[in-house]
Amino acid sequence: MLAIRLVSGPARPDTLVLPVRPEGPDAPAALVPTAVPPGDDVRAEATALLPAARLTGAAGEVREHLRPGGTPARLWLLGVGDGDEHGWRVAGAALARAAKDETHITITLPDEATDALRGLAEGLLLGSYRYRLTEAGGRPALAEVDVVVGDPEALAPTLATARTTAEMTRLARDLTNTPSSTKNPEWFAAQVASAVSGRADLHLRVRGPEDLDAEGFGGILAVGGGSASGPRLVELDWRPAGARTHVVLVGKGITFDTGGISIKPVPAMKLMRKDMAGAAAVVAATLGAAALELPVRVTTLAPLAENMVSGSAFRPGDVVRHYGGLTSESTNSDAEGRLVLADAMAYAVRELKPDLLVDLATLTGANAVALGKRHAALYSENDDLAADLLGAIAAAGERAWRMPLADDYVEYLGSNIADLHSSPSRGAGSVVAALFLREFTGDLRDRWVHVDMSAPSWSDDVHGELVKGATGWGVRGLLRWLATLG
Repeated sequence: MLAIRLVSGPARPDTLVLPVRPEGPDAPAALVPTAVPPGDDVRAEATALLPAARLTGAAGEVREHLRPGGTPARLWLLGVGDGDEHGWRVAGAALARAAKDETHITITLPDEATDALRGLAEGLLLGSYRYRLTEAGGRPALAEVDVVVGDPEALAPTLATARTTAEMTRLARDLTNTPSSTKNPEWFAAQVASAVSGRADLHLRVRGPEDLDAEGFGGILAVGGGSASGPRLVELDWRPAGARTHVVLVGKGITFDTGGISIKPVPAMKLMRKDMAGAAAVVAATLGAAALELPVRVTTLAPLAENMVSGSAFRPGDVVRHYGGLTSESTNSDAEGRLVLADAMAYAVRELKPDLLVDLATLTGANAVALGKRHAALYSENDDLAADLLGAIAAAGERAWRMPLADDYVEYLGSNIADLHSSPSRGAGSVVAALFLREFTGDLRDRWVHVDMSAPSWSDDVHGELVKGATGWGVRGLLRWLATLG
């Protein structure tokens, strides 16, 4: 990752970045006043450049100006929009891409720099993210960024928080981007074990197939039964002393999804390595909570399985007995994610008894049909809880929209042979999936949030701090929210 250093003045002013903001609809952009202003000659030159460069100051605009023989030798003008955290995050990502051939840059920040620094640092670190299994094409040269602020010591905690948030988001991206030829349930569990190694404050338990069978996790076993790579249930616990609130996070962890016997068409199957993005997000958020020492207990459950086609795969029409005894009839083996989530949620309610329960899942294609590619669908019966989580998601630069839990759709979950029908063909797909999961929340029904984040878990283009591929959606929003619970 980029090395970001807080300084009180330019130590190596070879490449200097000055922030620019909109001045008005009929006026050119203007330089943002900074805690440590540039020299008079540089400021005058930059001011003269603004109209010539046709800068509007919109977040993410970047212009380079060469100054042969001058100091600095390169002057960059960077649009930061309104100057809020979001604008700086977009600006940081755009700068990381535009300046990829530089080795070192210096950027100046305004006096009130807390939001600016957090947004800038996250944008730089996330916009420069790159996942490749080959070195072909080379790596970006940019390795160091000096950030000029009035009081580096006072802002050090803000930078540390931004760095941890970005590191955890990048971890979730790495896990999700990893090809399924490498990534099976055992491998994923091993990555978590490696991440917590040596951390006495993190507690990990991994259940294998025999444990799952002995304890009655029928949904996880059914979905993972068709694969040569057996399923796992990862339980990761952050238990800070004095925590007053206990949150359980559950993340869908299908390491590859063929659809099972109800097999997917090729176009729908080719990106199914991302079907464990929910598990990646909740694991990374828990690791982040521990790294930031957030004063809230967080237990993550990641049910992991590979949904494959074989003689031992579960069949359409099978009845699954979930943890705790509820049964579900599945007539579509491609509706597998809710089966593994149901087991983990029922276990959380019965055995862990948390104060709050949140699940993240790449659950339905209907999420994208309803909300497009950049919004997750959020479901909850608790208005305050939903508002708090939506606010944290928005503040973190992610997007979600609250959807209805329509009670008249519950009739579609009726089965003639089981307690529930897990894959009804009627009703709105994302809503019905959420209603099915609600049946496993017990007395936590009014303290539960379900997030269907299939659409925003993957980006097909470069947008803001997102690059093509896995987005790590959910890590930033969860960390913001968890930080409010102490």
